[in-house]
Amino acid sequence: MSALCLERGRLARSKAGRDAGRLCVVVEVLDEDFVLTCDGRLRTLDRPKKKRKKHLKPLPALQTAVAEGRPVENHQLRQWICEEEEKLVQV
Repeated sequence: MSALCLERGRLARSKAGRDAGRLCVVVEVLDEDFVLTCDGRLRTLDRPKKKRKKHLKPLPALQTAVAEGRPVENHQLRQWICEEEEKLVQV
């Protein structure tokens, strides 16, 4: 299996920082080292967090609306993250 890359719409778990262990969605790739992430709760879509890629662990889930650039609301993002977190716990 190939390694997952941090692309737009990819679900990731933070490995470092105050938000370590929390799930977030990559909303934009800035350059080869940095991405912007949101979780819909603490980090909303209007104020994303800038994170280094090495501090994130990409997960298999992909939020297609974010990946395609379609508008998404914070509550939709929170709901999707909660659903994906439940799937990860069950596995």
